[in-house]
Amino acid sequence: MTHPLIAQLTLEEKASLVSGASFWTTRGVERVGIQGATLTDGPHGVRMQAGNADHLGINAAHPATAFPTAASLGSSWDPALVEEIGQALGEESRALDVDVLLGPGVNIKRSPLCGRNFEYFSEDPLVAGALGSAWVTGVQSRGVGASLKHYAANNQETDRMRVSAQVDERSLREIYFPAFEQTVTSSQPATVMCSYNRVNGVFASQNHWLLTDVLRGDWGFEGYVVSDWGAVVDPVAAVAAGLDLEMPSSGERGPAAIVDAVHDGSLEESLLDLAVSRVLTTHDRLRAARTPASSVETTTEQHHQLARRAAAAGSVLLTNEGGLLPLSASEGGRIAVIGEFARTPRYQGAGSSHINPTRLDSALDAIRAATSRAVAYEPGFTLDGEFSQALQDAAVEAARAADVVVVFLGLPDAEESEGFDRPHIDLPAVQTGLLKAISAVSQKIVVVLSNGSVVALGDVTGPAQAVLEMWLGGQASGSAAADILFGTAEPQGRLAETVPVRLQDTPAYLNWPGSDREVVYGERVYVGYRWYDTIDRDVAFPFGHGLGYTTFSFTDASVTVPDSRVATATVEVTVTNTGDRAGAEVVQVYVADPVAGVDRPAHELRAFAKVRLAAGESQRVRLELDERAFAYWSKTGWLVEPGSYVIEVGASSRDIRHRESITLEVDLPTPELDTESTFEEFEAHPQGSKVLEEFLAGLGDSAAMFRDPESRKLLAGIPMTSMLSFTGEPDIQGTLNTLLQKTRA
Repeated sequence: MTHPLIAQLTLEEKASLVSGASFWTTRGVERVGIQGATLTDGPHGVRMQAGNADHLGINAAHPATAFPTAASLGSSWDPALVEEIGQALGEESRALDVDVLLGPGVNIKRSPLCGRNFEYFSEDPLVAGALGSAWVTGVQSRGVGASLKHYAANNQETDRMRVSAQVDERSLREIYFPAFEQTVTSSQPATVMCSYNRVNGVFASQNHWLLTDVLRGDWGFEGYVVSDWGAVVDPVAAVAAGLDLEMPSSGERGPAAIVDAVHDGSLEESLLDLAVSRVLTTHDRLRAARTPASSVETTTEQHHQLARRAAAAGSVLLTNEGGLLPLSASEGGRIAVIGEFARTPRYQGAGSSHINPTRLDSALDAIRAATSRAVAYEPGFTLDGEFSQALQDAAVEAARAADVVVVFLGLPDAEESEGFDRPHIDLPAVQTGLLKAISAVSQKIVVVLSNGSVVALGDVTGPAQAVLEMWLGGQASGSAAADILFGTAEPQGRLAETVPVRLQDTPAYLNWPGSDREVVYGERVYVGYRWYDTIDRDVAFPFGHGLGYTTFSFTDASVTVPDSRVATATVEVTVTNTGDRAGAEVVQVYVADPVAGVDRPAHELRAFAKVRLAAGESQRVRLELDERAFAYWSKTGWLVEPGSYVIEVGASSRDIRHRESITLEVDLPTPELDTESTFEEFEAHPQGSKVLEEFLAGLGDSAAMFRDPESRKLLAGIPMTSMLSFTGEPDIQGTLNTLLQKTRA
């Protein structure tokens, strides 16, 4: 629908409205009452620059709550919590007069090397889509728009401004699109941000198939598409493809090119009108939905406590030998806290999502405040990676004199950020060397990790009895770590990405990061656990794994198919907290298609639910599987094949507690035969087999070779064009066209 003000605007004014006014603001037209809007970063906090923006948008920002990064929130598996954080982000955006907050990032973690993985939720599209939808719903409930990013196939930072992601449509539809699709269809973000990169040779900013055919045509997107900052290569081609707003301002270059294109007929003015209408209509809708802004003073403490709770919810207890955790806050000997990260928190990523926090908790201070036990501290290492014998020796002596040692390890800021990818997945050698030295004098070691993407843990899980993955947990992560160490909070997280044994084991290893401005997605749909579980590759910790301070049983699982002719099923299971304290578990449902017409992963996550139970409490959990849970992307669209499927209920991709086979008797669409169809495909086709038999009958004795069983094996995969040449047909193409017409009669 055309916005009512379009008719009152000149061509030049319309062209100006699809290009930014500055780094963070859009243009207005004062004479007709059009106001500009403010857009700002980012997914984990409101990064609103104080004063005038610098040309890169990286100057100091107003204080805002630095919430846990998506790496942490992804491990929460908790849409309700993420929606609550979205609401808080919306409130802080309103307090700073922000119209659109740039997030969430729902790109898939194709490789652990991606420097921006801390901004993304998961290697699995269902988890990413569920949490992305919740984030958008929360933010937009406060009248602030979200900007779903980075669309699409933006899975690396290397050469990100121009690299072409060479990826087949099935992989796009099954792996890289669904999180965007789910967020658009369920939450309708105000904007979608296109990525910098090319997709199969075409820049995302001017890719009509991405921006119009799929985003709007297939998914029904109603908002506007904004470019990533500086992603527009050709402003005219961008508008024609379906991009509505170029950011940041390109001065008068972009608007002038658009005006010229309309004048010379190379751009239809109606397409410009449509882009302007989308921008204006979206901003009107956001302003109409606004709630009164809360004061920063009112929200600061509440949001800090929310960030603290969320950091604990996303923490993953990887190992806990002998029940070492939780520690007693009042009984026991000296605690040695080792590691510079204990007093200098690594709590957020670098780049466009870098937040100026309202406050910052250190784990060392929080530990001392939480216990009456004596606490010794030694830094053990410096963050520059340089080895210091004196620091290591002091740390070892502190560990020798302690009853238990808590070692804080992780990746320094300089090792992962927007703008570049990691060359490896190793922790700094100075840190793993320190841990090895400590293990020689202590057998009660807890390691707390701070990192934005997974790291190799072979040098950690051996020396340490307990390993707690805290990710980049936001400004309250230090207090959250103390809460978990002493058991006032439960480590509720489950891995949203697989931890590999080695980098060489990862699915994209041979196709990362590409060369000659191209990166081939050669692993196709086999991303993350879909790869490791299908080829039965050893992993350090599987997708979905996580321990707590209690235990859970899964009993009485059942799968019900209401109508086998319809691809739906209901999964139910009773979850019981069998321990002596409250806790949370994530019920995960995987679907396997053991006999399929195409290659498929060993199993795929199709539903999940987070359940919180008191000690001894049970709950019957019900999860629904829809048609897409059984489908794969074919040349004709989503396809569910009739036959047997296996439903798995478990606590990780490798901790399956129940398996049950079901049979679906859905109708299989009849594929249309074409000029490249084979002899075998004609035989298998209901109408094609009749047409083929009629044709062979007309050949008389010459058809003998086509009826011989051994010959038919050889002929099976031969295109009909070649088969017809064996018959001596004078007009092969004409005869084939006649046969094809009969199959469609």
